[in-house]
Amino acid sequence: MKLALYQGPSPAGDTAAAFATIDTTLAAAAASGARMAIMPELFLPGYNQTDAMATLAQPCDGEWQARLAQLCRRHGCGLTIGWAERAGDTIYNTATSLDDTGTVLAHYRKIQLFGQSEAEIFTPGDAYALFDFAGHRCALLICYDIEFAHHVHALADAGATLLLVPTANPAGFDAVPDAMVPARAAETAMTIAYANLCGSENRLRYGGRSVVVGPDARPLASAGRGPALLVVDLEEVGRIDPSTLSTQARDRRLV
Repeated sequence: MKLALYQGPSPAGDTAAAFATIDTTLAAAAASGARMAIMPELFLPGYNQTDAMATLAQPCDGEWQARLAQLCRRHGCGLTIGWAERAGDTIYNTATSLDDTGTVLAHYRKIQLFGQSEAEIFTPGDAYALFDFAGHRCALLICYDIEFAHHVHALADAGATLLLVPTANPAGFDAVPDAMVPARAAETAMTIAYANLCGSENRLRYGGRSVVVGPDARPLASAGRGPALLVVDLEEVGRIDPSTLSTQARDRRLV
């Protein structure tokens, strides 16, 4: 299976621009043979939209989800995307995966909210989301979640082998894609796809450096600071020598 990761600027509250980008990204992903495209955290409506988030957030069965499903069907490609979800008076930082028919495969609410700015807007989630897709046992996390090893280990213990992570990692935190993501992949013998924003939005600068890391901690593909569409064939994972992979899950001892 091929994955496509989008790295680009935030739509900054312009949902029409966001959907135009999703449309072109799905078209390019499908043309490359990808079965799933991954977009960054809160791509709808944009990550650093503190004042507008409560107004723009939508319910699960709202217009956004209907349009995303339509785009998946049009291009014959699945999509994992971060967005702002409203459930009554509560707002969640959410990621949803859809298949190429527009059917929702998984729905996940970010557990580890980052900083006071997120905590003032969002309610944390309280459950993991796993699903089967194209022969892979997949799971979702969002940005800061992956910096907490116990979440990744819990998903690995539940059988996940492919972790999809929409993110909005700011500039100055390169340790996450450069060190933490490879460490999480190696510890759990899991493949991790980490899709970040780049550029700036309302004085917040993003770090880019989206990456797909195999279970041997080596990058299968990586981006720099600017816009990119990474396409990775996960068949490469099957060619990794199993003797080089971590056995921590088997050997772990508690004291």
